[in-house]
Parts: sequence; C-alpha cells; structure tokens
Amino acid sequence: MYNSQKHIMTMNIIHRKTGLAMCLAALLALPAFAQNPPAGDFPPPRQAYKIQTPTYLADYFTEATPGVVSPDENGFIRRWLLLEPIDKPNRSNTVFTDSYLRQTFDTLYFKNQFSILPKDGDKVKVGKQKLAWHALDSKLYNVKLYRLAAGLKKQVYGVLFWAVTVIDCPEDMENVRFSAGSNSASMWWLNGEEVLLLSGDRRMVVDDGLSRRLTLKKGRNILRGAIINGPGMSDFCVRFMDENGMPVTNITISYQ
Repeated sequence: MYNSQKHIMTMNIIHRKTGLAMCLAALLALPAFAQNPPAGDFPPPRQAYKIQTPTYLADYFTEATPGVVSPDENGFIRRWLLLEPIDKPNRSNTVFTDSYLRQTFDTLYFKNQFSILPKDGDKVKVGKQKLAWHALDSKLYNVKLYRLAAGLKKQVYGVLFWAVTVIDCPEDMENVRFSAGSNSASMWWLNGEEVLLLSGDRRMVVDDGLSRRLTLKKGRNILRGAIINGPGMSDFCVRFMDENGMPVTNITISYQ
C-alpha cells in the first residue's frame, strides 16, 4: 500500500513538471508580436486619456485657415482664437458669484487683455506661465475647452480660458441678442462692452443666457469671452439671435 501511494505521488510530480515544460515551450514558440502586441491593437488604459495626443485633439478641432467662414446652420460661431488655460485654482464652482466673477475677470492677467486681437501662435506670459493662442475651428457647435486643454497636455481643472473672434457684418444689424451657454461661468464683451455674464455653477445649455438688444455694426466686430471652471468639464456655445428669435447666419467669422 505504501509503495502504491509513493508511486502515485511520483507520477503527479512528473505530470506537473511535464505540463509546466509544455506551457513554457508553447509560450516561447509564440511570435514576437503576440508576446508584445503593437500598442495600436489595444485601447490605452483609461488613465492615459488624461494626457491626450494631437490625434485625439483632432476629434474636436481643426486648425483655422486664413479667410472667413460662416456660422453653422443654427448660427453657432465655431472659429476662435483660444488661449491656453490660465491657472486659476478653485475647488468648487459655488464661489462663482457675480461679485467674484467681476473681480476675477477684471484682473489683468496679460498685456492688452481687453483689446488684443492676437495672431495664431502668439504667446503671453501670465505669472510663471507662458501661454499660446491657437486659431481653431470647432467641429462641434460647443467649443470643448476641456478637450483643448487635455489635447495640449495642459491643466484641465481650476482654469480660466480666454476666447476671441471677429464678426463681420454686411450692414448694421439692430435689435439682435447675444446668446451663450457655458460650463461653468463666463463673461462676454462685444466691441469692448460687456454684454452678458453667466454666473454660478452651471452646465453648458444652449441659449442659457441672452443679452439685451444690441447692434452689430457694419464691418468688423470683436467678440471676446472669458470662461472659468474649477472641477468638471469646460465648454461654451454662442450665437446671435435676430429680433424674431431666429439665429443670425448672414455674417462671416475670422480670426484676423
């Protein structure tokens, strides 16, 4: 009986060693690409999306070309000069009261902040940050600032963005309203005059805020915006509405 048990134990050891050897041989026989698959064959880990690539940025933007474009069929303005995010730490968006925002947006972060019409690639210095302007066309009606920051490998939370664009009108347009939605708070100026403030912790909603009646003058008009966010996504959408509540589409947009 003792010899039989010893024989069984010996055979089990042999089987395990044989099985291990066969597995090792099979693994070594695999082609090199099976042991080290190309990175493109599998999606990157979720953590990797915190550092985007230019390809990923291209899902949301294209480089703006010289010349002019029209608003989309719903009147949304998609061509912008966008400044890389300014560091503005906020752990919560509940601080975005009217008084806080006016103080924050009135602060001078860079030279000629309220009058500059930058060129694509121009750089400004904000504290220790050196930030560049980018002339871009949004592929979506809402301009994805979070995706822009991530695609450029910049900070995505606790940020302040500046946006500028040029609106050209064939004639004076009276009694139009500026319409905007933003995530989170934002302030907007037309030809140097404040036209809309969206305060509080809010999500981006189309036509979330409407200005008083305005006049878009014949020729060039400068539209400028500042968008601030703590935690969460950042984006905005803007358009002009005529006196009948219809989107204004007979204008052109440029960054020069």
